[in-house]
Amino acid sequence: MIQLFPADKRYTVKNDWLKSSLGFSFGEYYDPKNIRFGPLRVFNDDTLQPGHGFGIHPHREAEIVSIILKGALKHGDNLGNSGTLNHGSIQRITAGTGVLHSEFNASNEEEVQFLQLWFSPNEQKLEPSYEDISYDLNKLHNQLLPVISHTASDQVAGIHQDLTLYLSRLDGKETVNFEQESGRKIYVFTIEGEISINNDFLLKSRDAARITDIPEITIQGNQDSFFLLIDLPGGEF
Repeated sequence: MIQLFPADKRYTVKNDWLKSSLGFSFGEYYDPKNIRFGPLRVFNDDTLQPGHGFGIHPHREAEIVSIILKGALKHGDNLGNSGTLNHGSIQRITAGTGVLHSEFNASNEEEVQFLQLWFSPNEQKLEPSYEDISYDLNKLHNQLLPVISHTASDQVAGIHQDLTLYLSRLDGKETVNFEQESGRKIYVFTIEGEISINNDFLLKSRDAARITDIPEITIQGNQDSFFLLIDLPGGEF
């Protein structure tokens, strides 16, 4: 089954410094039918205006992934970690037993756009930790490039869950194929452009698809496109 979630149907929080489109129940938005998809329980598409951000706030028992799409995001935490993430950078936080951190637009002139995803960990009471990685932008073209995985490697951040997150840029009408074990789930999100899944399901910019019981899919670009795909475990969480 393939369920489509158009961008214009997504709940959006907006004020003078933040625009956040929410893929799942989060904060003031609650829908008992839209709590999670496997271990994926937050998918926020955020834009922060120059000089603004989120002050020190707590997290626990979550694997938090931030993917920078435009601009620069400055972060810091109570463990002494700090730095700036740019396009081509990804951060993984293991909140574990508890962490305090902040996130701010590093620029006073340009907005920053980023995706933030939270996953349930496969183990409780983990020691909090951070990992920042940069991936090769040239390797995105017409292939699925792993950037987050339960098995960490060079330019692939490790995560405490049985999942792999891929990024890809399709040039024009190029295609990529994906196959997973039966019983798992697939989440697809179009960052830019327009793609189709199995020639039947169209995803425009910022549209999402949740896929179950279809272990093999083909994704084709209808124009130059940038998207992510997450291979997720099945079962209840």
